[in-house]
Amino acid sequence: MRNFNFFERASRAYNEHPTLFKLLAISTIGVSGGGIVYAEVNTPSGANAVEPTKKKKVVVLGTGWAGMSFLKSLNSPSYEVEVVSPRNYFAFTPLLPSVTCGTVEGRSIVEPIRNIINKKKFDARYWEAECYKIDQVNKKVYCRTAADLNGKSEFSVDYDYLVIAMGARVNTFNTPGVEENCHFLKEVEEAQDIRRNLIDSFEKASLPSLSDEDRKRILHFVVVGGGPTGVEFAAQLHDFVNEDLAKLYPAVKDHIKITLLEATDHILNMFDKRITAFAEEKFKREGIDVKLGSMVTKVTDKEISTKERGSGEISSIPYGMCLWSTGIGPRPVIKEFMQQIGQGNRRALATDEWLRVEGSDNIYALGDCATINQRKVMEDISVIFSKADKDKSGTLTVKEFEEVIADICERYPQVELYVKNKQMLNIVDLVKEARGNPAKEETIEVNIEEFKLALSQVDSQMKNLPATAQVANQQGAYLAKCFNRMEECEKNPEGPLRFRGEGRHRFRPFRYRHLGQFAPLGGEETAAQLPWDFVSIGHSSQWLWYSVYASKQVSWRTRALVVSDWFRRFIFGRDTSRI
Repeated sequence: MRNFNFFERASRAYNEHPTLFKLLAISTIGVSGGGIVYAEVNTPSGANAVEPTKKKKVVVLGTGWAGMSFLKSLNSPSYEVEVVSPRNYFAFTPLLPSVTCGTVEGRSIVEPIRNIINKKKFDARYWEAECYKIDQVNKKVYCRTAADLNGKSEFSVDYDYLVIAMGARVNTFNTPGVEENCHFLKEVEEAQDIRRNLIDSFEKASLPSLSDEDRKRILHFVVVGGGPTGVEFAAQLHDFVNEDLAKLYPAVKDHIKITLLEATDHILNMFDKRITAFAEEKFKREGIDVKLGSMVTKVTDKEISTKERGSGEISSIPYGMCLWSTGIGPRPVIKEFMQQIGQGNRRALATDEWLRVEGSDNIYALGDCATINQRKVMEDISVIFSKADKDKSGTLTVKEFEEVIADICERYPQVELYVKNKQMLNIVDLVKEARGNPAKEETIEVNIEEFKLALSQVDSQMKNLPATAQVANQQGAYLAKCFNRMEECEKNPEGPLRFRGEGRHRFRPFRYRHLGQFAPLGGEETAAQLPWDFVSIGHSSQWLWYSVYASKQVSWRTRALVVSDWFRRFIFGRDTSRI
């Protein structure tokens, strides 16, 4: 007890006079002839404490291609990430047509989003909920869960940066009856519903109580839209029917019919004309009825009304199942947000070349819900000229022009595209053309009017990016790279010159790199349009399609599942059970 009291008094004395005790200890050791190294560590407290840097919160809306790519590529520990989506997985959407016919199983093309999040080394969380409102002023998003948790199904999430990657919904063009009677193909659940409906159609048509007329109607499958999704589904359905279902339902195989309705003059309009012609000829040869110039005006539970674009003739088509694949439109929450920020007359959120929503510094939009509003050269032609004319002489020399060529091409990609299409070496050739091609390049000097004339046709090359998985994937990776380098680029900007301002932009603008596109046409044949206008059609392209789609899977798990499904189909055929 005495020892305890001694140590208690010593401890109290040390806390009251710490400096005296330290001097005493040093003196004692010094007298005894020993050596000492003394270091004091003070714990910060009160006003002198250094607060840890607060992490910026990044809220990601959506787990599609753009959101998944952003999450996979983001690796900076400077952020706290929260993901909000009603879908707790990423789906490899290019294989959805394969899911409708049992070529690939639905679970083989999905990766749980928590598998992706748990591999990150920064703070990341996922909330299974749907965002129904974006509050730009207060930096909040309001969300709603699917389940009612004792009246607490709604909550809000604050953000410092908001990444909108919610995708889009199918555009019905307000056609009566489409929502109630047609199938869509944007989600895995929709692909599985189509598969069940296909099997149901054959089972119903096999019942003995039906007439031949009813069987023909039930087994008439109509696809509205001649784009890549509609064409691939029609091709997959034709293979499914002829390779698998016709063997199991021989009594009704003669009543099967597939019709493809397209409002324009050709299917696969975004592809090379050689691919379009081959696809139309192949479908005609295989018995798929392609009706061009047919606009759908109304859909009931048993009939589709169409109007011929040229003659205006209206006709009715009896059908059993209809897939609607005619384009995309904004989701309701995006529409409401567009109204809020003054973009109510647009079809998608307008962003700048850095994927920032126009009019906002901390909200980004990418994927199908957004479109890049590329700035026109002619809108900035005067400030470009002024920035390049360093000596303020009122004319540009070749040397002055060459100093800003790289920045012009980077800031306005349509300039480089226009020069390539004109088969010129660089922008200087445009100026030479405007001046009549003088003999010596060094003698070229252009005034503002000649400069405007040289670049007057450049903006004609501007095109909106297609709403594809490839674009969304590249945008997500680009934005993540910008976030990873945010602090570094704040100090050392790496973007092009600010023609309307001083200094440089923080980042280089987004540039889409087209890697090619595929159009599976059935019968183990695929059309491939690759960079440099290279076109390949046939069985070799089908194997290239297999290779590319297997390599683009987001994990080794899904890669193994998809490849094993392909092998299973080759050996045993497609599964026809209704599950």
